Amino acid sequence: MRTTDFSPLLRATVGFDRMMNLLDTASRVDESALNYPPYNIEKTGDDAYRITMAVAGFGDDDLNVTLHENQLTIEGKKGRDEAEGQGERPRFLHRGIATRAFQRSFQLADHIRVSGARLENGLLHVELLREVPESAKPRSIAIQAVANGRGTKVLENEAA
Repeated sequence: MRTTDFSPLLRATVGFDRMMNLLDTASRVDESALNYPPYNIEKTGDDAYRITMAVAGFGDDDLNVTLHENQLTIEGKKGRDEAEGQGERPRFLHRGIATRAFQRSFQLADHIRVSGARLENGLLHVELLREVPESAKPRSIAIQAVANGRGTKVLENEAA
């Protein structure tokens, strides 16, 4: 496992503590834990994203999608097989479909919200949208200038 020292970036930035913590956490993730279940992250529009996770063998009752602050967590926990509940044990000749429990977390950027989730053909699709509030969008700032020490003239600066 390789570690990265982000302290030079911390000395040259202000207010990026959260991002630096995310980078530090991402560099410490166990690579073997990233293999199950497989997933895709897609950009489906200018402000739209989709996480698609392969969850073959799991039903909608076996999956839990939660959002707490900016962390999206997807958990899968397979319930007991119906045959097991009746005292019979399934007899597999080959069992290649993994149904082990999992938990996968994604750190979402500010202003990203989960707009929905659906289970279709063994794939869990979680739809995400970026909704930037008006207060966070660029705005024009008035510049006050003093001419020769007499009076104040207000100039408007157009934001790009």
